[in-house]
Amino acid sequence: MTTLEGHLERITYYNPENHYTVAQLKTGITNRMVTVVGSMAAVRPGQTLRIQGSWVTHSTYGRQFKIETYEVALPSTIDGMREYLESGIIKGIGPLMAKRMTNRFGEKTFAIIENNPNKLLEVKGIGRKKAVLIFNAWEDHHVARGLMQFFQKMGMKTSYCARILRKFGKEAVNIISSDPYRLSTDIPGIGFNFADTVALKLGMAKNEPGRVKACIIHLMKQHANEGHVFFYEDQLLDQCQNRFQIKDERVRHALEALSAEREIVIGHRVSETGARTVYLKSLHMAETGIANRLKAMLSLPVIPHHIDTQHISAEVQRKLAIRLSPEQVKVLGKIFSHRVVIITGGPGTGKTTLIKSINALFSALGKGVLLAAPTGRAARRLAEVTQKEAKTIHRLLGYNFKNDLFEKNQDNPLDADAVIVDEASMVDTLLMFHLLRAVPVTAMLILVGDVFQLPSVGPGNVLSDMIKSDRTLVFYLKTIFRQTQESPIVINAHRVRNGDFPVFEPWSELENLSEFYFIEQQDPHKVVSGIVELCSKVIPKRFGFDPVHEVQVLTPMHKGLVGTANLNQVLQKTLNPNPIELETNGVIFKQGDKVMHLKNNYQKEVFNGDIGIIRTIDRKEEVVAVDHYGRIVTYDFAEMNELSMAYATTVHKSQGSEYPAVILPIMTQHYMLLQRNLLYTAITRAKKLAILTGTKKALSIALRNNKPKERLSGLDFRLSPNFS
Repeated sequence: MTTLEGHLERITYYNPENHYTVAQLKTGITNRMVTVVGSMAAVRPGQTLRIQGSWVTHSTYGRQFKIETYEVALPSTIDGMREYLESGIIKGIGPLMAKRMTNRFGEKTFAIIENNPNKLLEVKGIGRKKAVLIFNAWEDHHVARGLMQFFQKMGMKTSYCARILRKFGKEAVNIISSDPYRLSTDIPGIGFNFADTVALKLGMAKNEPGRVKACIIHLMKQHANEGHVFFYEDQLLDQCQNRFQIKDERVRHALEALSAEREIVIGHRVSETGARTVYLKSLHMAETGIANRLKAMLSLPVIPHHIDTQHISAEVQRKLAIRLSPEQVKVLGKIFSHRVVIITGGPGTGKTTLIKSINALFSALGKGVLLAAPTGRAARRLAEVTQKEAKTIHRLLGYNFKNDLFEKNQDNPLDADAVIVDEASMVDTLLMFHLLRAVPVTAMLILVGDVFQLPSVGPGNVLSDMIKSDRTLVFYLKTIFRQTQESPIVINAHRVRNGDFPVFEPWSELENLSEFYFIEQQDPHKVVSGIVELCSKVIPKRFGFDPVHEVQVLTPMHKGLVGTANLNQVLQKTLNPNPIELETNGVIFKQGDKVMHLKNNYQKEVFNGDIGIIRTIDRKEEVVAVDHYGRIVTYDFAEMNELSMAYATTVHKSQGSEYPAVILPIMTQHYMLLQRNLLYTAITRAKKLAILTGTKKALSIALRNNKPKERLSGLDFRLSPNFS
């Protein structure tokens, strides 16, 4: 590691989110100017720095010195202290006040400010208010540097310091020292492994109760992020031993303590095995709450509406100009005699037509209907096809982001005779629990979705479990309608659903334009270059689709040559030559980039998975303006972690969306994620054009793998008649 000492001349870039800094340092007696890059907090031009790091060569900016650790050398002479204070680095102290303070306290000036600020009252012009202001400004100036040095001494990265200071303030070091796991529980984005490493470096023993509890909760949350509602106790014991070297006896003691503290719920598996299960309290409450609410709704009799099938067909044709199929008429004839109904089927089987028809019939009966979907994209599409207002479930329930509560619940229910939820396969356990609490027990609940698609991103498999329980009326739509029978996308989606190899046009016969193609390519490098060629030249020229707005690349994973990270970089380079850019958190965003919002933000009214285009990057105001579906939303530079590049995205992130054209790389490198329902979900995102590129071997693996990883959930058993 190399050490540089010098005078900080100029800061050319600073990111307040992670303290990433680009600066010019005049070094040593040679007065040579060096570009230094890395995390530095509370530094100002004019300071003397001692920096440790290494030389690197940037492809654009040339030779730079990468900062690993740094120290600010505070001046020790009276003249140096006066110059330091005169620079304006401490709020409330100007040239005159700096002179008075150093004349009064001499070489003890800094020590007085830091340790005995009451003595500042001895300086002319400083009263109590001013003394407090100077002390606070001094503390603010030095606390960030102190926190960075705290992590540097442990050999930990310092890029989280800004977030830690915003959350914990001046007591950050004390809070972390007393409970390092608050880093992961209180601050989003800081992983458990970072907090655990800090804890161990601070001297915490591996089997200390506080660490054991933290490890258990972390594993439980990680398990939930993988889609599971509970953990088997023996699996939890194994993971604690294998990953964190914690003995079984210690884990059992911690489990009992967490149970007594009502952080978790320990019980018996809701099945015949009798194995012990461990739930996070919130998920146990949600799963039992869903089961109890559905049972309550199903226990109430429904007043039947005597609507004959002839009247149904006539009413729908009059209101919507739609001629219903016998299958659809049969569904509508039965649906009004049941409290809870599920409608499921593949693409082209008329699910949307049924939603529109149910609306029309309820309107004819004078009943109120509310429409909802789990994502903003799905809600917008539902509103477009029904010509009626549709909301996200969160907005329907009046979610309050400040206190993380829903305004609508059993005490303040929704005002509706029926609630229809589209894309219901995407609704996870927690959200379904809150929805059912707000649906009046006397109302109808109609869940519409394709149960063969990927399950919800959140924990649980709610729609599938409800179907398996046999407690609710389920309509399986199987007839593909005439207008979609000729669509290769629809035909192949159903073939994939059944495990059959798709039928596609040879790419060599591109002159005969079709909707579905497979380009066979073994080399992942050529797959990547082929995707770039398709997006930038072939599809726009042959099919007329805009490469940014209408073409979407979907891939099973983030890593690797054909993962989202690399594909976004190469597609950005080809599709967006705009020179205006912003580097944040290791990602370069450009003006004109296609981006995706990563989490629900109810203040900005943008939601997880929403696609947008960066319109402007304003370095002066430190804001980025993104066009989301015709509405401009601004992000501070510190909020850019809410966005990702979106030329390519994962199949999971595409749920609830439709795109005119979809390109799907499918390679054996994706082996762990090659599943039939993932392939099916990707194909059904395409409206007019689907292109698969990769190997037939990978395609065969996906088709054969119809047993995706089982999600641990007890909802189906809780709903069954055998459950007590």
